[in-house]
Amino acid sequence: MGVPKNQNRIHPVDLQHVTGKTRRLLGKVRAKFGLVPNLFRVLANAHVALEGYVNFSAALAAGTLDNRIREQIALAVAESNLCDYCRSAHAFLGQRAGLTPDEIANAIRASAADPKTDAILKLARNIVVQRSEISDSDLQRARAASLSDGEIIETVANVALNIFMNYVSHAARLAIDFPQNESEI
Repeated sequence: MGVPKNQNRIHPVDLQHVTGKTRRLLGKVRAKFGLVPNLFRVLANAHVALEGYVNFSAALAAGTLDNRIREQIALAVAESNLCDYCRSAHAFLGQRAGLTPDEIANAIRASAADPKTDAILKLARNIVVQRSEISDSDLQRARAASLSDGEIIETVANVALNIFMNYVSHAARLAIDFPQNESEI
């Protein structure tokens, strides 16, 4: 018999009992999000995985793709991977980053009004759907929208980070602790 759909299959750590490096890492998560979401409490079961996420995320935050675009990528990737948890989380975080409800809805469909952002989102979706075996024409479309090679690589890196979190969410079957639709944001 499996675990009911509304219960985590991998138990989140108890925040009252974490110590050392895990406590410091979860403090960084709390500083970034204002809380410690279920996904990070599950990830904290393996402090090396949590540390990998925190460091990779911080490195990408220092890149050329701004927070709004990174949230839009996360939405497109979550939708492509059918990850309800991450889609809900990034709709909430996207709104905090200044995305409008229409921009959030469009990002979920890998679409944006801005041609460069649209190209990034379509590239991100194709990376997921094609398991990174993107075509020459995918790269040509990205370059035609003025994406540099660095922005293309940053897009790949953001997709990889989000796939990691989508997979953790799926493996744990996380209870969603973010608003699940735009009317709740």
